[in-house]
Amino acid sequence: MTFDWQIGDWQFWALTGGFAASLVLLSYWADHRRVRRTVPDAVGWMPWTGLYFVSLMVACVSLGIAARVWFKG
Repeated sequence: MTFDWQIGDWQFWALTGGFAASLVLLSYWADHRRVRRTVPDAVGWMPWTGLYFVSLMVACVSLGIAARVWFKG
């Protein structure tokens, strides 16, 4: 039994994929800034490239599952 305020399966996966896609954009922007930094010794500690890759995979899988469940009905 689902109520009106509960989200469905595809909505959960779409929200997860949307959050991961926004994390992809953020990590791509930060990695771009890291590569083009003006002070070469100011490296930083955040692994933006790895975060970009993992969040891209999560976004693709989550949005794929959301589309599959949504089209299935």
